Amino acid sequence: MRQPHDLSFSRSIAQAAVRRVFKWDRLGLPPVLSTGGFCMGLMAGCLDGEIRCSYGQLSAPFQETALTLPPKPAIRPENPRFSSGPCTKHRGWSFEGLKGALLGRNHRQPETKARIEAALVKTRALLQLPPDYRVALVPASDTGAVEMALWSLLGPRVIDVLAWEAFSWDWVTDIVEQLKLEHVRAFVAPYGELPDLGQVDFTNDVVFAWNGTTSGVRVPNADWIAADRKGLTICDATSAVFAQDIDWRKLDAATFSWQKVLGGEAQHGMLILSPRAVARLENHTPPWPLPKLFRMTKDGKVMDDLFEGATINTPSMLCLEDYMDALAFVESVGGLKGTIARSDANAAVIADWVARTPWVDFLARVPETRSNTSVCLKVVDADVVALPPELRDDFPRRMAMRLSKEGVAYDIASYRHAPPGLRIWTGATVEKVDVEALMPWLDWAFASEKQVLAKAA
Repeated sequence: MRQPHDLSFSRSIAQAAVRRVFKWDRLGLPPVLSTGGFCMGLMAGCLDGEIRCSYGQLSAPFQETALTLPPKPAIRPENPRFSSGPCTKHRGWSFEGLKGALLGRNHRQPETKARIEAALVKTRALLQLPPDYRVALVPASDTGAVEMALWSLLGPRVIDVLAWEAFSWDWVTDIVEQLKLEHVRAFVAPYGELPDLGQVDFTNDVVFAWNGTTSGVRVPNADWIAADRKGLTICDATSAVFAQDIDWRKLDAATFSWQKVLGGEAQHGMLILSPRAVARLENHTPPWPLPKLFRMTKDGKVMDDLFEGATINTPSMLCLEDYMDALAFVESVGGLKGTIARSDANAAVIADWVARTPWVDFLARVPETRSNTSVCLKVVDADVVALPPELRDDFPRRMAMRLSKEGVAYDIASYRHAPPGLRIWTGATVEKVDVEALMPWLDWAFASEKQVLAKAA
């Protein structure tokens, strides 16, 4: 793994460090430091610090007039939804599964609160959480859950924060520019790599993502996390929960949303807290204002009812019922082991195809760190790599657009701030047969775009 930039910094240096732009040269080499304002939008979508082109400017060279494209594969995915969020519903989903929703009811009444608590209890059971861990339903999806944890828990200790893709960089921004914490060490790595986990100091609070949704790079396990740590571990686990084996005892605050592996609806987050995190809440008062949406204590004590079905603001009971339907799906496929196995099997289909396909490779450089949910790919064909940057970067986008137009794969272009490529969701609600059917279509889209290039030349 690449050595990260280890930034031990005061406030002024911290703010300068976070104002870095990842520059990617035409071969996809690691980023270098840059001056100027902090701009996530330039992490991978620019060259030499400025955006060179937009898709609309590239249409002329790619005209398909009088062009015979390769024959299309005979089999199409039954479900073409491979978005990395919101993710596809499970096979067999229908509105009938929502008919028990307590619509038009106040969320603080006994029946509605009991329904929310039932979701928390089932979540705890299916994830096999330690009995002394607590689960709450919180606002604003995984982002809200992460920021609730950051704003409420950080401050007493030095912070080690790990970043290797867009969302983990967001947490760096939160910690340094918004909370303006001074004693921070940021360990960063470019897309496709992890920071050096061995440099993390667990006497500090540690903030990281379990699975980088925008890079397809995950931590391989929790072995690198100290069991006798002094600080808290705060983990954004949204694209890992229900798909990857997580050692919960190594995490003090973990978050996820319904819309990822379970294919649920957006805007609702889940916050899991260890006893150590609860103790921090009760013994630490942040020096900054806490919005109502972030408050988990009252008079110095954790609000127990938040973990028993009460909510900070109004949830959607319709979305809650959809979440219960998703949990029923988890039970139907064998529980947590079943959803992990399904995700592994889906990702293995792509791995087998990549191994025999010369024009494509994983963005993740180390096999052990490849995601089994947000699989990110790059085009490595020599002819494509040798194209002018704007044409090279547009090539996978056009592949994704072609497949979307055909109705065989929706939303598989890479994340907007990631290196240009493809991103295919392989979480538990995706059917393996659909991933298998997609692979020949990827070859078809590649061959079609190569033929368009040849014609344009």
